Amino acid sequence: MRRTGTTRRGAFTATGAIAMGAVLAGCGDGTGTREGSARADAATAAEQAAARAEKTLRAGAADTSRELLARYEQAVKAHPATAAGLSPLRDAVRAHARALAPDGGKTLVFSRSRATDAEGALKELAAAERRTADAHTATMLNAPPELARLLASIAAAGAAHAYLLTELAKETSS
Repeated sequence: MRRTGTTRRGAFTATGAIAMGAVLAGCGDGTGTREGSARADAATAAEQAAARAEKTLRAGAADTSRELLARYEQAVKAHPATAAGLSPLRDAVRAHARALAPDGGKTLVFSRSRATDAEGALKELAAAERRTADAHTATMLNAPPELARLLASIAAAGAAHAYLLTELAKETSS
């Protein structure tokens, strides 16, 4: 099914075409320099707006991943027996957060888990992984291509983590 309407890719293509037009208009014989300058200023403003939008998307996605990381830390702390199974997944989530925000960011704290047993904690983590994957997928739709590819990879990893956590919860209950 084909989407209709303006897409992010189409908007970037149009912005690039406008910027190229401004550059070509600036290569004339010197007449109309005000017009060319105004176009160049508009192109620069559009690039700056796109950069700000990407930074905002990255920050939100990084916060989502850091929140998930905090949930992993809490589960390992509350149920040390799960540490061996959770460590590789937690390390991957940490790498995802770092890829989204290389400069680090704030540490997120949230309310305690409602699960009192390891199986419940693993099920909560699986649900959190699914929510995080869904959030990254939604963000991906508005992201520029490079960030969209990163978010798609992180969302796919999150879906795999949710499956693995569900299976680990089944093993823990046995």
